[in-house]
Amino acid sequence: MSDKVSTLRLQDAWRECERNIYYLCAALTSLSSILPMTSDKFGNLTDAQVQVLDQFILRFTKLQDAMGSRLYPAILQYLQEPYEERPMLDKLNRLEKLGYIQNAKAWQSIRVIRNKLAHDYPDDWNRNSLLINLACESAEEMHSMLARIEKKLKSDNLMLDLGSALTAPHKQP
Repeated sequence: MSDKVSTLRLQDAWRECERNIYYLCAALTSLSSILPMTSDKFGNLTDAQVQVLDQFILRFTKLQDAMGSRLYPAILQYLQEPYEERPMLDKLNRLEKLGYIQNAKAWQSIRVIRNKLAHDYPDDWNRNSLLINLACESAEEMHSMLARIEKKLKSDNLMLDLGSALTAPHKQP
């Protein structure tokens, strides 16, 4: 694959992650008044809060998927690392060794949380509230991972243009 194609693939994956982290952070900001979640709070969510929580879960899932299936492989391809056919754990370990992620195991934990969010436990408010709290912590971790990747890509590849800097929405008054 040409350098131009790998660059475009990386930029496209980056933009997808930026969109998802932006809206994920916006949802977190909107949920801030009810976080940390408790089973009582979960059981008494308003319709509007459920919609924002659904947005949070959707963006959390989409971001985790985009990072794992698009961004990480695109970084390795851009760096001309021969990891395309390797298992995800090998890719994570290589990205850790190269300094793009701090801890491969942390990513695996985020993946477990993402998988648990895909299941519905309508009558287990305690389980749901604990899972939401874990996802909130993991969302912050994914934001930190993206910031680290952005810094590393920009410092090691001065000519690479990722677009605008990674941002988060402004806090609501």
